[in-house]
Amino acid sequence: MVKKRVPDWLNSSLWSSTPPPDDDRLRHYASNSSTTAAAASPPEPAKVNPPVPVPPPSAAAERGPPAKRESEDSRSVDEDNGESGAPSAEDISRQAQLLAELSKKVINMRELRRIASQGIPDGGGIRSTVWKLLLCYLPPDRNLWPTELAKKRSQYKHFKEDLLVNPITIEMNEYWEMEQHIATSVFWTYYRFRVLVTSYSMVFSRNFLIGFLNTVGRVPGESEVTRKLEKPSFDNDESKCEGRCLLSRSEISHGEHPLSLGKTSIWNQFFQDTEIVEQIDRDVKRTHPDMHFFSGDSQFAKSNQDALKNILMVFAKLNPGIRYVQGMNEILAPLFYVFKNDPDEENAACAEADTFFCFVELLSGFRDNFCQQLDNSVVGIRSTITRLSQLLKEHDEELWRHLEVTTKVNPQFYAFRWITLLLTQEFNFADSLHIWDTLLSDPEGPQETLLRVCCAMLILIRRRLLAGDFTSNLKLLQNYPPTNISHLLYVANKLRIQAPA
Repeated sequence: MVKKRVPDWLNSSLWSSTPPPDDDRLRHYASNSSTTAAAASPPEPAKVNPPVPVPPPSAAAERGPPAKRESEDSRSVDEDNGESGAPSAEDISRQAQLLAELSKKVINMRELRRIASQGIPDGGGIRSTVWKLLLCYLPPDRNLWPTELAKKRSQYKHFKEDLLVNPITIEMNEYWEMEQHIATSVFWTYYRFRVLVTSYSMVFSRNFLIGFLNTVGRVPGESEVTRKLEKPSFDNDESKCEGRCLLSRSEISHGEHPLSLGKTSIWNQFFQDTEIVEQIDRDVKRTHPDMHFFSGDSQFAKSNQDALKNILMVFAKLNPGIRYVQGMNEILAPLFYVFKNDPDEENAACAEADTFFCFVELLSGFRDNFCQQLDNSVVGIRSTITRLSQLLKEHDEELWRHLEVTTKVNPQFYAFRWITLLLTQEFNFADSLHIWDTLLSDPEGPQETLLRVCCAMLILIRRRLLAGDFTSNLKLLQNYPPTNISHLLYVANKLRIQAPA
C-alpha cells in the first residue's frame, strides 16, 4: 500500500519556527488567558460555511507561548468577573462590531456568527447575549425578547415547583395538627440514620425502615408519622373537640405513606431520587475548585452551587432516559458563569433559568454521547470517537498510524473526555470560553467543529507524539500542554478547508 504523503501545509514553518520575542500579539496572549483571532474573511455567498478565523502570525510555534496554569488563570478570571488584562485593539474593534450588530432591530445571525467565531471580548455582557442568540434562546427579533424571556423564566419556575418536591415540607403542612414533636423526632431520627448509612454505601431497605419506625414509634406496628389529626373545630361542642384524635390507617392515602411503593407516591420518588441528588451534590462541589465563583464557604459560592444543583436535577427529572451523567456539571458551569456575570441585574438574577434552557439546547446535540444504551450505535460516543480517528487519518496518516498501529494508543483513552466534556478539562477556564465562542458559532452545529478542534490538538503536538511511545503519548494526551488558542482554532479551520475530496 502506498503511504499517504503528509500535506504540504503541515510542513510549513508555521508549526516549527520560534515566535519572535517582540511579537506584541503573542505577548498579549501570554499575559491574557483568553486569546482572540484577527478579522475573518467573509464566507462565500452561495454556501454558509463555518466562520474562518484569520491565521496567527506566520512565526507561530508548534506550541504557543507559555500560558498560565489553570489554577492561577481561572482565579484571575474569577476575581475580575471575566475581565483579565487591558483589551487589545482587536478586542475593541470586535466589541464594536458585536455591539453594532446587537443594536439592530433584527439581528443578522450569519454576520453575528462570523464575528463571534473569532472570539467574544470579555466584559459588557456581550458574550452572555451572544451565546443566548447562538443557542436559540433569544430570537433574532429584539422586540420579542421581553416576551420570550418572561415566558421561559416563568416556565422554569413552574418546573422547579413541580419537580423539586420535598415530601417533608408537603406532609408537615398537610398534617399541621399532628403532634409535631413526635413526628419530627421520629422522622428526623430515621432521616439522620439513613444519611449515615448511605454515606457508608450500605443498602437501605424498606424492611429495615419498617422495623426502625416500629422500634422508635409510640404505637407498635403503626408509626405515628403516618397519622393525622383532624383540624380543630371552633364550636364549643365537647364531642367535636374530643374528635381531635388519630385517623385510622384507611384514611391515609397511598401516596402519603412514607413506605409506599406506588409510582405516584411522592415519598417513593423522593427516595429514588436520593442517589442522583447525592451524585449531583458531590460533582457540583468538585466543579472548578480553584475558582471562588464555584467553590468556597462564601454565601455567593453556595448560592451558585445551589443553582447548578437545581438545573441538573430538573434536567434529570425531565429526561428520565438520560437523567444525570457525571460530567454534565462541567458543561453547565461555563454557561452559568457567563450568564451570572451579566452586568444587567435582571439577567444576572435570572441566570439559573436562562442557563437551564441554554444547557438543554447545547446538550441536545451531544445527548447521545451520554446515553449508555447508545454507546455502540452509530450515534453513540464510540462512533463519534471513530469519526475523530478517521479525521486524523485523512489529514495526517503518519501520525494516525503511529498512534493507533505502532504505539496502540486507543483514541478512547483520551478523546472520550475531550468530546463528552467539550474540552472544558483540557484548557484553563478563560481559554475554554474562547473555544466555545467558536463551537457555538458554527451553523452546522458544535459537533463537527469540536472534532476538528480535537484533530488539530493532535496535529499541533505531532512531533512529540511521533517521538513518543505508548506511555509518554498517553500521558501527554491526557494532560494536554498549554497552547495558543487562536492558533489551535486556525488549524482546526484549516482542516475544514483542506478536507480531502
